[in-house]
Amino acid sequence: MTQTQSGTGILAGEQRMLIDGELRHTDGGALFDVVHPGNEEVVGQVADGTTADMGRAVGAARRAFDDTDWSRDLDFRYHCLMQLHAALERNKERLRRIVVTEVGCPISVTGSQIEDPIDEVRHWAEHGRDFEYLVDTGIHKAPMGTARRTISYEPVGVVGAITPWNVPFYLNIAETVPALMAGNTVVLKPAQLTPWSGSELGRIIAEETDIPAGVFNVVTSNANEVGAALSADPRVDMITFTGSTATGRAILAAAAPTVKRTMMELGGKSAHIVLDDAKLEKCLPMAAMVACVMSGQACIMASRILLPRSRYDEGIEILKAAMAATAVGDPWDPAMLQGPQISETQRQKVLGLIRSGIDSGARLITGGGVPEALPVGYYTQPTLLADVDPDSQVAQEEIFGPVLTVIPYDTDDQAVAIANNSIYGLSGEVTGVDTERAFCIARRLRTGNVTVNGRSHFGITSPFGGTKQSGLGRRNGAEGFKEYLESKTIGHPA
Repeated sequence: MTQTQSGTGILAGEQRMLIDGELRHTDGGALFDVVHPGNEEVVGQVADGTTADMGRAVGAARRAFDDTDWSRDLDFRYHCLMQLHAALERNKERLRRIVVTEVGCPISVTGSQIEDPIDEVRHWAEHGRDFEYLVDTGIHKAPMGTARRTISYEPVGVVGAITPWNVPFYLNIAETVPALMAGNTVVLKPAQLTPWSGSELGRIIAEETDIPAGVFNVVTSNANEVGAALSADPRVDMITFTGSTATGRAILAAAAPTVKRTMMELGGKSAHIVLDDAKLEKCLPMAAMVACVMSGQACIMASRILLPRSRYDEGIEILKAAMAATAVGDPWDPAMLQGPQISETQRQKVLGLIRSGIDSGARLITGGGVPEALPVGYYTQPTLLADVDPDSQVAQEEIFGPVLTVIPYDTDDQAVAIANNSIYGLSGEVTGVDTERAFCIARRLRTGNVTVNGRSHFGITSPFGGTKQSGLGRRNGAEGFKEYLESKTIGHPA
């Protein structure tokens, strides 16, 4: 489990699952392969869990919630999560190599995938320690006499977390640690393509913290029905999920019979409205870079660039130069910002959407295919499409690749209408010298989050989530912590 391939930094991850405090394989010992997207080679294996394994994990989480003091012992939870923070710090270089290995994330940009989530463990431990779980709302008149009313915030119960492959370690932390600090027990089902970011977390918790058996469980599997079993299990009180809108719909359907609480961050098709007074030479190269970092595999990426017609040609030339200059290659090379797509299936989806855009009348400015110098690995050229029809497939469907589509507009109202012309509403961006005008436009976008003039909306202290078909609920901030709590109002004598 600790051997590296000489010269690459590739590191095999933990094969075993964590179920009821035990690091274990499936009963039959079945494994499935983990493939490095940068060279298409099998770099290791992990336990191929079954629905029976998932049932055991859920049963363990149910017992740990119902029969132990975990949900009631705030000081112990704080102690355990601070242990976890220290353990992750000790293991962070191993975790970094695992993320590069199974995701293909360039090592140059792993800070947001490793250091940031480790810092978040401390944040949630401290936030949960300081949170007011009992809130006195004062004296209220009632038919049977005045009553004092107190709001009691209590853990939801068993939380099932189903996480994606694009930023797996970060989201494994984001979807489980606040849930744990709030007093819940957790079953984590990591993505099939990136299981080690979950199994390693399970190993670290089992070996380096006092978190009791059953409080945190990890089930890895290459079978879709295992995740579906978690969503449908009546012993699970809440599902948190990040991934595609299509999968989110399926999870909602599975959770409906037991009316589970669901929190979901789903797809996005964010628009960046560039106003006619914007400094194009400053904002557009950054837009191109953001589109290529992580190979465009980011839900909040502003993949639709809306340029004023009066400055359209100028903007296209700046974007073309920036996209063409983007270095694409081996994610182990610190000079690279763009690595491979996660899989050949994903690359073919990206290439197919590019072709559909061209077929619908878009103009290919640069890219559009596979880099000639990279015949091995799931690499895609940074691609710029101009004159894109706002209603076309490439403008409406989430691409999850290094592709920017450019759409002209004539007025601010038209730009807002084009930006809102989407089933999604996760993020957005507005850039312009007149900050008041830009802010007013930002308020008109039907999204959960907007960046104005490069000032990021994203941070651990601010709520993050989508509108429309981009999700339910919010992560981060006080609102995000409360998602994992039930509020109980108690009326009692004054």
